[in-house]
Amino acid sequence: MTPLLAWLITTVAVLLALLGAATTLARRRLGLVHLLGAGLLEALLLWQAALAVVRMAGGDTPADTATFVSYLVGVLLVPPAGVLWARAEPSRWAGAVLAVAGIVVAVMAWRLLQIWEATGA
Repeated sequence: MTPLLAWLITTVAVLLALLGAATTLARRRLGLVHLLGAGLLEALLLWQAALAVVRMAGGDTPADTATFVSYLVGVLLVPPAGVLWARAEPSRWAGAVLAVAGIVVAVMAWRLLQIWEATGA
């Protein structure tokens, strides 16, 4: 976990949230750009997970490993769940679902960094 990666994930997540909110306010349905944004976000989260697994395998583990791994697995599930739910929602509220998913990912990315950097004291 690095602050730079957390900032990158947060930026993409917030942009996805803003796009979803704008789509909802414009009473539009989801388009390809929404799916590409969610895909990019998921790719960044997978990169983050791979980096964390490599570092943990090397002996660099957070103080609360169980909580960290739970957050790490949970954050990986949010974008796909958001996209599936949004695609199943035929109304204009599909954008709001993606907006919430983006906000959740942004918060969880910083929580992951906070857990990783905790000293345990």
